[in-house]
Amino acid sequence: MATKVTDANFEKDVLGSSKPVLVDFWAEWCGPCRQISPALEELANELGGKITIAKLNVDENPTVPVKYGVKGIPTLMIFKDGQVAATKIGAMPKAKIKEWIDSTV
Repeated sequence: MATKVTDANFEKDVLGSSKPVLVDFWAEWCGPCRQISPALEELANELGGKITIAKLNVDENPTVPVKYGVKGIPTLMIFKDGQVAATKIGAMPKAKIKEWIDSTV
């Protein structure tokens, strides 16, 4: 299951994580965000030992998206060792997300 992150716990749960974290910047009203959500849930279960999948609602948590320059959603960012390692913007199929994770992590 994907982890929920907020402005309050982002530093500890994402930047301080010992393993890579994929953060999905999303919102309830975003169709493409809802479209990729099941794929991210499946990947969270399949790749739990390799990477943490986290979701950050941009409407409820405006500080982190601004800090990382999120302009459109869904935006997916992989954080490794407290730094952004890769970014993808827009919806994509599960296989493409997994391929991207595998090539980054």
